[in-house]
Amino acid sequence: MPKVTVPDHGTFEVEEGKKLVLALEDNGINILHRCGGKAKCTTCRVEVENGDFGELTDIEQEAFSKKGIQEGLRLSCQVRVYEDVTVQPVMTEENSDMDAGPRPAE
Repeated sequence: MPKVTVPDHGTFEVEEGKKLVLALEDNGINILHRCGGKAKCTTCRVEVENGDFGELTDIEQEAFSKKGIQEGLRLSCQVRVYEDVTVQPVMTEENSDMDAGPRPAE
């Protein structure tokens, strides 16, 4: 099984193909997903420090261009874990003073 590492939170195994946002949430990372995983709000973005999720999806490109978001980030609601990765969530309940939002569908 692939492993996800989040600095200052540890490393955990994830079922191959699981959405990153759900893998993070299921392992105690309070990442935001205010739109429920529909790639509209971009609050679930992560900085990818190590590993690869492939090319940006069309929906990620569109969301990032609308919001003016920098390169090197991914939407955790749009990527699935197939290999070991290290990611840093940008927005969490702890650093934003917001609740996570509705749980995205698998």
